[in-house]
Amino acid sequence: MSVLSVIVPFHNVEKYIGPCLDSITAQTLDDLEVICVDDGSDDEGAAAVAARMADDPRITLLSQDNHGVGHARNVGVAHATGTYLAFVDGDDTVPRDAFKRMVSSLETTGSDLACGNVMRLYRNLLIPSWAHRQAFARPARRTHITRHPLLVRDRMLWNKVYRRSFWDRLGLRFPERMYEDQPVAMAAHVGARSVDVLARVVYHWRQRDEQGASITQRCLEPANLRDRLLSVTQTAGLLARGAPGLKADFDRDTLDIDMTVAVEAMAAMGEAADPDLVDLAVRYLDGVSQEAWLSIPFEHRLMVHLLHMRRLDELSRVFAEAKQGRLQPKVGSSGWWRKRWHGRHPSMPGHLSDVSRELGLRARLVSLDWHDDVLHGAGRVAVGTFDIGDLRRVRVRTWLRERGTGETVVLSENASFPLWEEVEQEDGGRLPEHAFPFRFAFDPETLSRAQLARHGQWDLHVRVRGGGLRLECRVAGPRWLPPLIPAPRRRSGVWLVPVRSAKGAWGIRVRTAQAIIGECRVEGGDLVLAGRISDLGDGEPVLRLLRRSDGEEMYFPVELAGQNFHARVPLAGIDACVGHESWWEVLIDQGRALRPLVRSRQRTVTTVAERRFLIDRGEDGCLLLAER
Repeated sequence: MSVLSVIVPFHNVEKYIGPCLDSITAQTLDDLEVICVDDGSDDEGAAAVAARMADDPRITLLSQDNHGVGHARNVGVAHATGTYLAFVDGDDTVPRDAFKRMVSSLETTGSDLACGNVMRLYRNLLIPSWAHRQAFARPARRTHITRHPLLVRDRMLWNKVYRRSFWDRLGLRFPERMYEDQPVAMAAHVGARSVDVLARVVYHWRQRDEQGASITQRCLEPANLRDRLLSVTQTAGLLARGAPGLKADFDRDTLDIDMTVAVEAMAAMGEAADPDLVDLAVRYLDGVSQEAWLSIPFEHRLMVHLLHMRRLDELSRVFAEAKQGRLQPKVGSSGWWRKRWHGRHPSMPGHLSDVSRELGLRARLVSLDWHDDVLHGAGRVAVGTFDIGDLRRVRVRTWLRERGTGETVVLSENASFPLWEEVEQEDGGRLPEHAFPFRFAFDPETLSRAQLARHGQWDLHVRVRGGGLRLECRVAGPRWLPPLIPAPRRRSGVWLVPVRSAKGAWGIRVRTAQAIIGECRVEGGDLVLAGRISDLGDGEPVLRLLRRSDGEEMYFPVELAGQNFHARVPLAGIDACVGHESWWEVLIDQGRALRPLVRSRQRTVTTVAERRFLIDRGEDGCLLLAER
């Protein structure tokens, strides 16, 4: 009998089952048994397990026809002999000390269940799992989901170790369908006498590349949606009976996540949707409180309401409008002393129309350039995606705020009236936007010598005030769209550098420069750089590319002619993009890292070997290379 039984169901994951088992057998807790259940695979996954089983007696291989992962897990539990239980999917991996940490915690506290943080594994990149980030921000021993409500998001099975006697006492068993883990994980949380929460990462949840390779990638299929809704209704009933105080938290997440999938699937099916499938969604929504309804954005709320009312043809039309960015309902106010704001759509009932908590600004620049040593900008600021015509006239203020000190420099304050305009989108299309136009001018002479000497970062802000509305935000916009970032200007021995963050937020950076890139262009698929280094130092300089997401580095030679340098970066040779976007900072390394200032105004979007790159200036004026 082992301390821990690890159950690994798998189906057609030949590519991943080896690394999965390697991560389990390498655990610092070695007193474990690994029960692999082949759920009718038709690839060589079982052979990969058998090969490892020959070298490690702790591994057992069971085979069955394809009955689904729920049945496979139940089979694994029936064969398990350990004091504790854990589950790992055959395409995921486990950090080396994960099981020892969780078992040790349970041995110390006597809790029924230990759970820990999760990272998403995409190719070779680990990124935090948004579903687990908040719930596992801090450790907590001998707690419970009713005292730690964020655990309502911890609906997965595999980032946990369960005491086997507790598992049997609750009579836990997996439904033999997809999304089988949610009701079991929630039943365990609710039924546990106490739970240990570990902030350390205990599981790597793989995001697979293959089209249609996972259940979640097939989420719009009717059978998939039916199983998802069955798990939702089962879990909602469990919470309503066993932990009613958590039902609203569960509903907020379910409306946001599961009902987003249901809306898209039902909109595609329209009136052809299976009535039994619609009944499942309606049955769940019948039990959702108004508080939970109002927690989701107006646009999504409207579509879920149409699903709830079984108005599927209208849902299809509204979904298409929303996807095209053309669902822009009017927003108006009510009340005198305490204004409430409401979105207006003929299909939205008044009790679901409140948008007071979701109103926010979206501000973008449409032009920015120097004229007579003054930086002039123009932009548009919208109130979400609403039609704001009823506001008629507001005052728009723009200003710069220095990070750290909080000092401000007001740039403009003027009356503005909302206008419709076709606005360029990142996909190349144009959509109508209702927004307030604004203009500003920044004269570097307004900064004092003390402010210049601090070499600070100044962020560009905008505020809208009028009609009972007062909102502000950073001025930002899609990074891959115009306007160009103007060239830096020199004043009193420092550079004033217009900059834009990776997320598109605008500002001014005050800095010095030990290296300057004066020329930056793409030539024959190479990024060609030329400039000057003020102090060569002792070492031979190299060009270093540093990927922001994971610290990956690449190096390229630099040719020197006195203090002048020249370098080429073959874009096709850069490591492949990881995730949606990769951002590389371009540094000069000569024993110490120099962050060269880019003086050129050129901003290039280019395609090399079917890879799309953006060459731009980063938040401190350094060269930034992006791929998406």
